[in-house]
Amino acid sequence: AIELEYQLFVQLREQIKAYTERLQKQAKVISELDCLQSFAEIAQKYNYARPTFSEDKTLELVNSRHPVVERVMDHNDYVPNDCELDKETFIYLITGPNMSGKSTYMRQVAIISIMAQMGAYVPCESAILPVFDQIFTRIGAADDLVSGKSTFMVEMLEAQKALAHATEQSLIIFDEIGRGTSTYDGLALAQAMIEYVAHTSHAKTLFSTHYHELTTLDQSLACLKNVHVAANE
Repeated sequence: AIELEYQLFVQLREQIKAYTERLQKQAKVISELDCLQSFAEIAQKYNYARPTFSEDKTLELVNSRHPVVERVMDHNDYVPNDCELDKETFIYLITGPNMSGKSTYMRQVAIISIMAQMGAYVPCESAILPVFDQIFTRIGAADDLVSGKSTFMVEMLEAQKALAHATEQSLIIFDEIGRGTSTYDGLALAQAMIEYVAHTSHAKTLFSTHYHELTTLDQSLACLKNVHVAANE
């Protein structure tokens, strides 16, 4: 019985082989339709907005939300936020207490940018975005024991890649750069990276930090804006 079953399986496989190319094309079309239908259903169900792309590199998100976090939280507890970056102001320095939403805020800007460039509606009241050529992120703190890299080394390598390859059309997300080393060294590194972006790549940058000394940079860098995440007890 097992031998007969295998023979029938081989025969069926050989018959299907002749239609492999057609089946693959059909699977591709069906998967695209499934993706587009999902975009449409989610957009209608959760009141997403149709994004507009700007030619002057403006990024303007009104009442933007994180598409995942807002679904796992009570709707009344989620606080949407705005984001406005342009040619003159392209760096946000974000401060605030732990667990106040700094990382979530930065992630949602990146996710909304990706969704828009995929052709999806986005979780905002309205959205104007540039077309980003690359999105660089340095979020979280983890070492790489297999490669013999400490948390600080991983952080520096990822930051270096972003700084070396970012352009004026890029988006950079830096979350608490410098926390993997001493306070003074971390502060110096964070300031140097902000100044490098301001003077060199001009990439749109969201930079969260607990180094409040950095907030004085808005006095010397016209492209930087301080924003603060508040928390209500």
